[in-house]
Amino acid sequence: GDLDKVVNLLLSISGRLARVETALGSLGPHAPAEDKVALREKQRLLVEQLEDAKELKEHVGRREEAVGAMVARYLPAEHLQDYQHFVKMKSALIAEQRELEEKIKLGQEQLRCLRESL
Repeated sequence: GDLDKVVNLLLSISGRLARVETALGSLGPHAPAEDKVALREKQRLLVEQLEDAKELKEHVGRREEAVGAMVARYLPAEHLQDYQHFVKMKSALIAEQRELEEKIKLGQEQLRCLRESL
């Protein structure tokens, strides 16, 4: 649901931030100042977006709790447990998938930087 989308957004922003920080760290002392300034600005914007996404996650989480409470009134206990397990596992698996995708991208970026430095 919406919480999954927000979690994906958080993971996406975190991954982009990690790549920008890796790029900043790989800049040599003779890198053009414009490159450093551009990367630092991108880093600043991503940090702001990450904070906004965290706030959004809190709001969506509260809304999903309210929806869960309403669902609990209408579902029998066993169906409610199945529903809660499904929602929890779906979010966890999507988050894990996204995290693995971001780690792969980061690893590829680091490998590219390493190859360029040789």
